[in-house]
Amino acid sequence: MAGRSGSVLLWVSVDRSSAVPLHRQLYEGLRGAILGGRLSPGARLPSTRELAAGLGVSRNTATSAYVQLLAEGYLEGRVGSGTYVARSLPDDLLRARPGPGREAAGAGAERALSRRGGLLAATPTTTARDAGAPRAFRPGVPALDRFPFELWRRLASRFWRRPPPGLLGYGDPAGYAPLRAEISAYLRAARAVRCSPEQVIVVSGSQQALDLAARVLLDPGDAAWVEDPGYMGARAALLGAGARLVPVPVDGEGLDVAAGARLGPDARLVHVTPSHQYPLGATMSLARRLELLRWASRTGAWVLEDDYDSEYRYAGRPLEALQGLDAEGRVIYVGTFSKVLFPSLRLGYLVLPPDLVDAFAAARELTDRHPPGPDQGVLAQFIAGGHFERHLRRMRRLYAERQKALVEAARRHLAGGLEVLPAESGMHLVGRLPEGTDDREVSRRAAALGVEAPPVSAFASGACRTPGLVLGYAAFGRDEIEEGVKRLRAALDGPG
Repeated sequence: MAGRSGSVLLWVSVDRSSAVPLHRQLYEGLRGAILGGRLSPGARLPSTRELAAGLGVSRNTATSAYVQLLAEGYLEGRVGSGTYVARSLPDDLLRARPGPGREAAGAGAERALSRRGGLLAATPTTTARDAGAPRAFRPGVPALDRFPFELWRRLASRFWRRPPPGLLGYGDPAGYAPLRAEISAYLRAARAVRCSPEQVIVVSGSQQALDLAARVLLDPGDAAWVEDPGYMGARAALLGAGARLVPVPVDGEGLDVAAGARLGPDARLVHVTPSHQYPLGATMSLARRLELLRWASRTGAWVLEDDYDSEYRYAGRPLEALQGLDAEGRVIYVGTFSKVLFPSLRLGYLVLPPDLVDAFAAARELTDRHPPGPDQGVLAQFIAGGHFERHLRRMRRLYAERQKALVEAARRHLAGGLEVLPAESGMHLVGRLPEGTDDREVSRRAAALGVEAPPVSAFASGACRTPGLVLGYAAFGRDEIEEGVKRLRAALDGPG
């Protein structure tokens, strides 16, 4: 007995001057000795009486430590035999063990993804993973430095003082009813979208809207038109649903409907950015819009209208949405708050023909049940209080100034290398490179100099007919724009 007590006393001690209670010191000392291997699994421990005598503490102190270790699984008691170190330690179970390396799994071993999984893993949605603070000229990023965060904080505080009970539990997969009503009212007034609140479904950004539409409306193998060059996220969502993509060229009037009808007469769905073609920037003409609607009516195809940044128009009256011209319910309208507020809010919306609402709501519920309720509640207050439209007016003025700064800086520094012309709308411009230029190489050189300028060819399905760089300007002040343009000049000049 004395031998067992003595071996434990080698590893356990107590400090009476410490503020830590004696029973806790004893518990931690024994636990450390067990986990450190100094007391091996299966080792028999002294009785509480022996241990207390050896350490000069009360028996209650020793008993308390043993009881805690027994409860946590470090010790095990055997009736009539004594107390032992557990053979299966709880920390072994709780701590993740390193998995086998590739060598253990077999050289060259591959995980068995499904065909859909492999396709999703191999399909890019953007030219680069946006990480950290944006650098000139990352496209698609709003002026985060000008967002009214203090106002948003006050609205959020007001919400949390008396949150609606319905927004704290499981909610409607279609979204918070007051927010749907605010979105509907805004779209009717600002975009001539014909809709009721019941036709609006709130989603986690436009990417989820595109993914839902593809999965609800397409079967694997169905043909779908995509603009060429066009938005990579739409292409990825359609491919993920198993669609057969039909790249359709765009020109100064937007999507070439006649070419699409030749290339994919059996298409079930069309993705289009009619207000501001991504990335080239054309506005789809009225003649093309009507032609597309007639074709969709004749073939029974769906038109997915991606209205990603139509709020920013700097000349003339606001353009009406394609959806407002649709008399037969063939158009599904997609919008987002990522470009007008801030991307991490992750809120967007779909406007659906009435007969599709239930199907989309069910699919949305399967995806992640519903959008975050508190964020929806604060956003509804932000729109209802008139703050949303005031913010948009301020940003239109600011972005017009920043676009002008980019055009002027390009004129001074990039003449002969990159032609940057002004545009009537949007948050980016396309700088045109001389014919035959490798825009991917220019983009790589720019990245090495700290400038983000995606190549137009990255958005094309095949050979790019219009080499250039996509230059976002909304997020950058005059000094950042000036410095970014100077670095672009160095990238255009090439190595050395």
